[in-house]
Amino acid sequence: MARNENKVKEPLFHIVKRSSVKWYQAWGVRIASIAAALIVCALVTMFLTGKDPLKVYETMINGAFGSEKRIWNLLQGIAMLLSVSLAVTPAFKMRFWNIGAEGQVLIGGLATAACMIYFGDKLPTWALIIVMLVASIAAGAIWAFIPAFFKANWNTNETLFTLMMNYVGIQLVSYFVTVWEVPKGSGQIGIINQSTRAGWLPTIGDYDYLLNIIVVLVMTIGMYIYLRYSKHGYEISVVGESENTARYVGINVKKVIIRTMLLSGAICGITGLLLVAGTNHTITTSTADGRGFTAIMVSWLAKFNPIMMILTSFLLVFMQKGANEISTVYRINQSFSDIITGIILFFIIGCEFFINYRIVFRHKNKEEK
Repeated sequence: MARNENKVKEPLFHIVKRSSVKWYQAWGVRIASIAAALIVCALVTMFLTGKDPLKVYETMINGAFGSEKRIWNLLQGIAMLLSVSLAVTPAFKMRFWNIGAEGQVLIGGLATAACMIYFGDKLPTWALIIVMLVASIAAGAIWAFIPAFFKANWNTNETLFTLMMNYVGIQLVSYFVTVWEVPKGSGQIGIINQSTRAGWLPTIGDYDYLLNIIVVLVMTIGMYIYLRYSKHGYEISVVGESENTARYVGINVKKVIIRTMLLSGAICGITGLLLVAGTNHTITTSTADGRGFTAIMVSWLAKFNPIMMILTSFLLVFMQKGANEISTVYRINQSFSDIITGIILFFIIGCEFFINYRIVFRHKNKEEK
């Protein structure tokens, strides 16, 4: 009698994690994914609008680099997004999911605006800027310290905690906008100290944003050195890999969590200062403009490398500027530019899967009797 044997059917394919990938191979995959994204965007553009895709891409480039003013706006956008990305990177590398950068930036900006309004006519310019800097750093650090303290002592969920802190920060800004509104009933503050420019960050030559760009560039280099070569950066990496290992080697995990979040909040506070005193010269609930959430993508795509974050920040800001230009020139609904941006981001994020994993297909073997 023939004996029936139960055979486990091997799946068609399975996913295997890659042991290592050379840097040029990883970037080759990323470049190929961007090229594929542009091809898909071209097909979607032809299907939905009937426009020449090459003309659309030319319009995108023109929207970012079409004039000197546009180039400086692009650089300013990159600098501000990069600044928030630098803030969240130490926390993310520690596996502390700080989703509250949006609120921390707003609170830092709110502290800056308060100093400009209340001390603008009482302090000399140099003293006022120092007070604004201290206030913005302290405000952002305190806003980040609150969830860090609860996480370090009672292991609360930092994702939800920091996310909820965003809404508290937004409502605080909304309240003070009503208190400071000019004129009354307008629902907005307007330009703060427009006649005296008290508290406005100084300009370098004829370039309004050059100081902001220099400050963020210095912070980028400092953050790279801090994470890669300092003892604190090493402790952040160890805690991120395993808290138990960190405790075993004598690292005070609670101290590292609180210290790192204080740093993260302080940088967010500086970003709020740059936005309020160096860019907008006012404060609204949209001052952060979603950068706190976009920065998460910037940091993650760059593998928490501050130098590489310059490239990812450029890519995202370039797409935003270019997509807005498409909507303006071709009088297309803003949703179309969001579709183009979404497709490109989908390919960029998706390519990370192929960098870290490979697909192994089943090999059919001949059965022998």
